Amino acid sequence: MTDAGLKGDITDVPQAPITHRRILAVALPIVLSNATVPILGAVDVGVVGQLGEAAPIGAVALGAIIITTIYWIFGFLRMGTVGMVGQAEGAGDSAEVSALLTRALMIAGGGGLALIVLQPLVFWGGFAMAPASEEVEALAHTYMTIRIWSAPFAIAVFALTGWLVAMERTSGVFVVQLVMNGTNILLDLWFVLGLDWGVGGVAFATVIAETLGAGVGLYLCRDAFARPDWRDWARVFDRARLIRMALINTDILIRSALLMAIFTSFVFLGAGFGDVTLAANEVLVQFMYITAYAMDGFAFAAETLIARAYGRRAPDRVRRSALLTSGWGAATCAVLALGFALAGPWLIDVMAKDQAVRDAARVYLPWMVAAPVAGCAAWMLDGIFIGATRGADMRNMMLVSFAIYVACAVVAIPLLGNHGLWLSLLVSFVARGVTLGLRYPALERGAR
Repeated sequence: MTDAGLKGDITDVPQAPITHRRILAVALPIVLSNATVPILGAVDVGVVGQLGEAAPIGAVALGAIIITTIYWIFGFLRMGTVGMVGQAEGAGDSAEVSALLTRALMIAGGGGLALIVLQPLVFWGGFAMAPASEEVEALAHTYMTIRIWSAPFAIAVFALTGWLVAMERTSGVFVVQLVMNGTNILLDLWFVLGLDWGVGGVAFATVIAETLGAGVGLYLCRDAFARPDWRDWARVFDRARLIRMALINTDILIRSALLMAIFTSFVFLGAGFGDVTLAANEVLVQFMYITAYAMDGFAFAAETLIARAYGRRAPDRVRRSALLTSGWGAATCAVLALGFALAGPWLIDVMAKDQAVRDAARVYLPWMVAAPVAGCAAWMLDGIFIGATRGADMRNMMLVSFAIYVACAVVAIPLLGNHGLWLSLLVSFVARGVTLGLRYPALERGAR
């Protein structure tokens, strides 16, 4: 049966209703898995801190940032895989569901091997962008030369996670994260505190954990390999499907690079206002991470439900998925904004001990209270557009939003200082939400 014929017949196949329970079943495991991430970061720093020197802490922090940023480049694998697999599943094309995972894993393996081969160049670029003392760089280099060997497995986790989300198996995502982070924490304690391996011990712990995480992910995705389609090489290397995958992933990569440029410039521009303001901004940005961790669950729910509805060619299901997931996202943002308003001063005191930093953070706290509200539409529409594989729209609207951010920063920062910087960041959130919102009717029409 041709793809076109399949899409014509699939509307006769009963589909599970789109309900609040279904949304929560997808969202809550993601929120729980995200909760393990900051715990791991705290343990990494904590065990190295027991060595009694500042350089190892800085080395692990610097090395982890560089490696994480490099791996983040392949984050398009998760987002692109969700949309394409979800659409194939919605269309009843189980052969393509399996073939897509093969393609994604091949990209992960190829990308990871390329990073291993090109590691001298990669590390040189990382240190050029984030220079440190000679001692810290030497230790960070040791950390990175060990960690890079798990690159194929760490990147594969993006693809495996995307496949699991598309199949609405987010409990599997939670299991993968729990195994990875739990293993990492236990090995951190053993290698660093027990065997006294120092910075290298932290790196070895992560390599083993990421490799194990990929293995667990492959096991949880075993349904994809139960059919011979995963190795149907004519399908896997089909020119039209490869081109579509490349275009979607490239658009998502460009969009994500521009988003990263906004947040990176926010840090760099904040540094121009002095150490106290920079520290205060960093404290408040942690609130942003809390928001992102909470919103990820409902954005992921939007991705998979929209993808399935798109594959089914059911605009009514697209609209219901968008409305219900966005309702949960809006409620979450409202709760977070209220929580930051009420508990913000206390959270600031927990994260910062310097009184000057505490005072500065309180001055700028209203911006962080407003951030969940300003960014809600952008976060949810990102998930909706990822599910619909509307990568070109995401790229184009991000270009517009980035230009608006730059224009606002040029005008507002000289006039308002750090307040102008925060204003520019929130304006970029609103711009993303508005511009994607304007493109939503076309997205819904595309599902017909």
